[in-house]
Amino acid sequence: MEDYLKELEETRKALLNILEDVEEARRETGEERDKIKAIIANLADGLIVFDSENRIILINSQGEKFLDIKTGEVEGKTLGEFSEKISIKKLAELISKKGNLFREELALEEPKEIVLEVTTVPLTSRKEKVVILHDITREKLIDRMKTEFVSFSAHQLKTPLASIKWALKMILDGSLGKITKNQKDIISKTYQVNEKMISLINDLLNLARIEEGRYLYKPILTQIEEIIQSVIDSCQEEIKRKKIKVKFEKPKEKLPKIKVDVEKIQLAIENFLGNAIKYTPTDGEVTVFLDYSKPKFDISSGARYNKNEIQFSVKDSGIGIPESQKEKIFTKFFRAANAIKMKSEGTGLGLFITKNIIEAHGGRVWFESEEGKGTTFHFTLPLQ
Repeated sequence: MEDYLKELEETRKALLNILEDVEEARRETGEERDKIKAIIANLADGLIVFDSENRIILINSQGEKFLDIKTGEVEGKTLGEFSEKISIKKLAELISKKGNLFREELALEEPKEIVLEVTTVPLTSRKEKVVILHDITREKLIDRMKTEFVSFSAHQLKTPLASIKWALKMILDGSLGKITKNQKDIISKTYQVNEKMISLINDLLNLARIEEGRYLYKPILTQIEEIIQSVIDSCQEEIKRKKIKVKFEKPKEKLPKIKVDVEKIQLAIENFLGNAIKYTPTDGEVTVFLDYSKPKFDISSGARYNKNEIQFSVKDSGIGIPESQKEKIFTKFFRAANAIKMKSEGTGLGLFITKNIIEAHGGRVWFESEEGKGTTFHFTLPLQ
């Protein structure tokens, strides 16, 4: 009997210890929960948590301010139940359109004018998702002010540079009288520097239009082979100077006309071909390819598995792009380290502008490169 009572006492003590541990764990869990709630409540970003049925289960105070709502009004409801509120309606449309994983900007007019960066993060383990609202109004305002300054400055510089070009051209052509060989050499160099300045101003104006959302194009039906050939012809002086072999390979059959803004597409081709010539050493090779992908169909299903598009490519035997810098190649003002070493002058805007031109036409841009072995740049343009 004594052994039995002793065993009961030990069991009781063990249970008490377990209960004490459970209570301690519960208390610690409660403290951690309170800490997390305090952190979420005081975040500078808005935070909304949705359950698997897209019902709101949590919104912090900053999210309430951004969307002009109260926690009690939205908990347990979907965004679709608040269609009368324009801010929530816009957010609901964005989430519905983009899905469970995206990062997009959202401009709201009420309760005040604000620009939010909306990021969604799915919580796959519980089929929930978190929407993060980050205020980028100030950054957008600063960007707009910088763009307006660049645009204004470029416009102010363009007219006097054009006047200088006209005056220098008249002197070089002998319209203002004869000049000596030394004078002509100096004025020719001045003319070339002025041309580079005009090119820089045009790049800055294109950049400003892109960032202002005004980079619209006026498409007309045209034969793209003719545009490419005209660009190659305009580069002949540099091609001959560097003794570069340039080939233009195109389909034997005549390509269909394509609807493009001729001036913008010509600029895109100039940027690709100009870079290939610039960064290819003397006696190197540059090949221009033009191909036409006709749409093909799976007979059994009727599904189309090839796009109806034209592909333009420029392959060079130049310096290539370092592996560590490839991801930045289409960003504005970026130039690879080996490119700067070979040619110190340059704005780093050409490829950024080209990418925007092609994407504005509904096309794609990409490249393959190996440092020291050359680069191939491609873009496609869809056929209507």
